Amino acid sequence: MKRTKIRLGGVPEHFNLPIHLAIENGEFESRGIELEWTTFKGGTGQMTKALRADEVDACILLTEGITADIINGNQSKIVSQYVTTPLTWGIHTSVKNRLENYLNIYDKRYAISRFGSGSHLMAIVDANSHAKQLDKSQFKVIKNLEGAIESLGNLETDVFYWEKFTTKPFVDKGILKRVGEYVTPWPCFMIAATQKVIDEKPDELIRMLRTIHDSTDRFMQNDNAISLVSERYGQKMADVDRWYHSTEWAIHGWVSDKMIQSIIFHLRAADIISKEQKVPEIIWKR
Repeated sequence: MKRTKIRLGGVPEHFNLPIHLAIENGEFESRGIELEWTTFKGGTGQMTKALRADEVDACILLTEGITADIINGNQSKIVSQYVTTPLTWGIHTSVKNRLENYLNIYDKRYAISRFGSGSHLMAIVDANSHAKQLDKSQFKVIKNLEGAIESLGNLETDVFYWEKFTTKPFVDKGILKRVGEYVTPWPCFMIAATQKVIDEKPDELIRMLRTIHDSTDRFMQNDNAISLVSERYGQKMADVDRWYHSTEWAIHGWVSDKMIQSIIFHLRAADIISKEQKVPEIIWKR
């Protein structure tokens, strides 16, 4: 079978292990897909830029981040859910910082990977849910987790939102201090693809999605999944056990219109998008 290249990107986190296992087992190749994986340490903000610049064909991104960026002009669409459970954001500071109480964070300095990233958007949504307003001057771009650790440690910033289990090893080592948590009110990860690849390679895109869904289905039934994650991502078995049993992956491509409407409501309430902005078609309806 002739293979068609599709360039897929995602963060270097345990959520994406089912895709790496599918690559290693030749499952994409067996469906005629040459999958080229790119790791984006900078998270959703970095990936939305890569989609806009045609550096990738598809990415696995935070739901709220890609929704906001499509509304702001990104010529991409959500083509499938990926992780259907919410994301638990850990709210972190440096162990050297005197900040201890989650309720005291809203006048502090925030480290964010990029404007428009999950670490940026969720800080605003969280503050808004507590009737607080954050100012743009409170945010400092630090690019990635390593940049955040350095910025927090130097006391240049006070607060950083990142996925709880990814940062837990740094909390355990006494590098970061977690002062709170925030759970997103929607499924956390979606797969989005550029309009270009949707138009030019729709059949191949569907074969890629089916391969991903098959792999996530097997991963959720894999007795060795917890030990695999622990070994590959350097996390304690007990932590992975809790994460794994609170996480569910999509095994089909359906995306809820109501869920997107709810995200748009929160993005507008937080002034991340304006109430006047026209909302384009966000989901690929096939």
